[in-house]
Amino acid sequence: MKSKNSETWLVVMLVGSYITCQLIADIGATRFVQIGPLALSAGTFVFGLTFTLRDLIHKHLGKGWARAAISAAAIFNIFLSGYLYLMSLLAAPVWYANAEAWNTIFALVPAITIGSIIAEFISEMIDTEAYALWLKTFPNAPQWSRVLVSNMISIPVDSLVFCTLAFSIVPKLLGAAGISLIEALTFAAGGQIIYKFAITLISLPFIYFVKDKANNKDYRTT
Repeated sequence: MKSKNSETWLVVMLVGSYITCQLIADIGATRFVQIGPLALSAGTFVFGLTFTLRDLIHKHLGKGWARAAISAAAIFNIFLSGYLYLMSLLAAPVWYANAEAWNTIFALVPAITIGSIIAEFISEMIDTEAYALWLKTFPNAPQWSRVLVSNMISIPVDSLVFCTLAFSIVPKLLGAAGISLIEALTFAAGGQIIYKFAITLISLPFIYFVKDKANNKDYRTT
């Protein structure tokens, strides 16, 4: 019974952490930060973890669970964006001086959500297939190589698609201000790729914290 409870907690923590990091990253992406010569969204630091968390889910629970977690995160992101938009339509009390600033900041969220969902779906599915292909082709390779290779392929795709959509293309389509396509590619995407790779390197050992699905009796047939 203790083992079963521990497994339940692990599954909840893996999937819950993945979805939570996706939501936090989308809120963080409303703020740009400057680190040295690089400009990037503040969501980068958290979002970089989602690729490794997806790999952990894939390793421990299988490809089906990884795809389900990606889909669930997209659905919750839509709910988050819709909720914030509805809140911005409600009247604020006269003593609340930050209503206009709040609405201005979170006006970016619909564009971020659209760009994020598209980028996440494409990049995380690529990450899933790259992880599976690497494992099938090199079953005896070190486990950390699964994370490194799959993230090396998916992170640039995610950053380029997300930044161009969320900060350049979609805001303009929605009638909001957006940065130029060149700025999105050279500054936002460039900074995000570099820091996401750094986070990937730091998180590589996490892959050893969970057992393979093949050795996990609770999920062998799922």
